[in-house]
Amino acid sequence: MTGTANTVVEVHGHIIDSLILAKILDVIVESGAQYRMLDLQVGNGHEDPSSARIELTAQDDDLLEALLLELHPHGAQRLHEPDATLVACDRDGVLPEGFYATTNLPTRVKVDGRWLEVERPEMDCALVVDAGASRAWIQPMHRVKTGDLVVVGAAGVAVQPLEKPRGPNPFEFMGSDVSSEKPKGLLVAEVADRIRASRFAGGKLLAVCGPAVIHTGAGPDLARLVSGGWVDVLFAGNGFAVHDIESSILGTSLGVSVSLGHPTEGGHANHLRVINEVRRWGSIAAGVGEGRLTSGVMYECVSHGVPFVLAGSVRDDGPLPNVITDMVAAQDAMREQLDGVRVALMLASTLHGIATGNILPATVETYCVDINQAVVTKLADRGSHQVLGIVTDAGLFLRQLVETLPA
Repeated sequence: MTGTANTVVEVHGHIIDSLILAKILDVIVESGAQYRMLDLQVGNGHEDPSSARIELTAQDDDLLEALLLELHPHGAQRLHEPDATLVACDRDGVLPEGFYATTNLPTRVKVDGRWLEVERPEMDCALVVDAGASRAWIQPMHRVKTGDLVVVGAAGVAVQPLEKPRGPNPFEFMGSDVSSEKPKGLLVAEVADRIRASRFAGGKLLAVCGPAVIHTGAGPDLARLVSGGWVDVLFAGNGFAVHDIESSILGTSLGVSVSLGHPTEGGHANHLRVINEVRRWGSIAAGVGEGRLTSGVMYECVSHGVPFVLAGSVRDDGPLPNVITDMVAAQDAMREQLDGVRVALMLASTLHGIATGNILPATVETYCVDINQAVVTKLADRGSHQVLGIVTDAGLFLRQLVETLPA
């Protein structure tokens, strides 16, 4: 190449067995650039990291910068990475032009010659650094204030890509992230093991639930997980809570008997009657306290002090008094419950599953259980690459999980 632009990038970690290096080289070739491997240090064992230094050559500076942006999510960074560019916001809720759009991967930012770990990564936000350059954190667009120092451009920002899990486990031999033909028993047992390991290490379990959990008759199983101390946080919508309470009080879910499986006379209005009754109580907790609600998932959450966030939708009837109808406020309420969450179970929930995936760090082990394979695919397409999809009936999954985890 003549009239070319050059730079050297480096990458560290388990770049061989996780195929990170192969992905980096593919990106370089597909961009039309050239590369030269300057150095490759391969770890001796599975636990040893590897490193590589690669010289990149592109036709001009613009193409080189574009290539560096493509390589950024794979953990490749300039050998001599400059400090990040910081620009102050000039109005509340508005970011500077060219702001760095964050990923949910572990992230560092270089300020005044030293690297700062970014607090609780989240995708599609801004990266803010305090005036003393002592800490950096993720900030949603609506939360930035005038004067906040925001990172502009990708220079001075490094991310750590996800690495393949090591050691024998049912996930290791899976060829794809999503399939309906994987051994469900092994997967449920492995999920149970991961939940136990997280709990032993002090991590929290987040359950994200759709109404189908109740429709399939799995409400009592989820309630057992809550009462048994396995669920630490619950995210859901108006529909899930309504049908859970409906099944507890009237024995139906969307008017269908949960014990007999057939519609009941006048049952189409059951959920409206339940919503009206809860609104009369004033809150779900008030109904529990007055002895009006005595079973179900929401009952167990209130009884055992498990926090829940019910985020509203334009489709909601009522809604219940506990439902947050302001979507920005609902997102913030969800974010406030994420500290300490190490495992997330997304159960038959498309909208809430994707919304939660958007705010979870990539380091949270996330299992999406849905009969619809497209739900998991959408999560991956949105950037939640840490999600393992289990394509099966959420009710059957929960029943087997409860049998695997001790009460």
